Amino acid sequence: MQHLKIFIELTRLNKPTGFMLLFWPCSWGLAFAYSENQNLNLFLYYLILFFLGSVFMRSAGCIVNDIVDKDFDKKVQRTKKRPIASGIISIHKSLLYVISLCLLAFIILIQFNFLTIALGVFSMILAFSYPFMKRVTYWPQLFLGVTFNWGIIMAWASMSNTISSEIVILYLSAIFWTLGYDTIYGAQDMSDDEIIGIKSTAIKFKKNITLFVFINYLISFLLMFYLFKGQLGLNILTIFFAFFVFSLIYQLVKFKNNRKKDFLKIFKINNYSGLFLFLGIISGNL
Repeated sequence: MQHLKIFIELTRLNKPTGFMLLFWPCSWGLAFAYSENQNLNLFLYYLILFFLGSVFMRSAGCIVNDIVDKDFDKKVQRTKKRPIASGIISIHKSLLYVISLCLLAFIILIQFNFLTIALGVFSMILAFSYPFMKRVTYWPQLFLGVTFNWGIIMAWASMSNTISSEIVILYLSAIFWTLGYDTIYGAQDMSDDEIIGIKSTAIKFKKNITLFVFINYLISFLLMFYLFKGQLGLNILTIFFAFFVFSLIYQLVKFKNNRKKDFLKIFKINNYSGLFLFLGIISGNL
């Protein structure tokens, strides 16, 4: 039981917001592709596969992140009790977990067509490069956006075996969404990160951080509006799209209060944002 508890803490399975934020873009891509391929059984099957793949890859990514950041994590109040930083699990055993999770993710991946498999293999390179970005650039959140939303492209390709300009627009929109919400997340650790030398957009734009998040959410909204404007009207898509937009506005209002204890709660709201957009896209295609 103790080993299970450590594994759950190591992979953050007790914090589902992370793997759900990896999954929601996949679900958007599948829902968007459903308009081209009206195969409900295939859609549901792929939805399950992408969910499992998101859980496995996010879990593996968390372990790699903790291995790379173990010395930093020891110096940050929020992360110093993580299993690797606190020394309750060895790096060797942690790497065995990473290999096992990646194998499970690869078994999921090979259920798809060749294009999706190729895109998936490339995504692993992105995922395992991310932990190093905070050392070399103030834009690790941008790299996370590129990485975390790659599932949009993969999901579309799994259903259509192509890459379209429309799905690229949705992907770009999701990148700005992630750039906004991960800046909110990064704001929790600004003081510690500045001391130990970790870079982030939260630090780079700390004097105008709310404005920076607003600009990213605005760009995300405008790209999505451009993509869906032909479908908006008196329908369910419009209702859920409005919920998505209101969730972003609510975050900005709360974030403007600049209360550190609220930042994690604000960040978690994006789980609902992702759900709203998924329900909107799929309802527009049913």
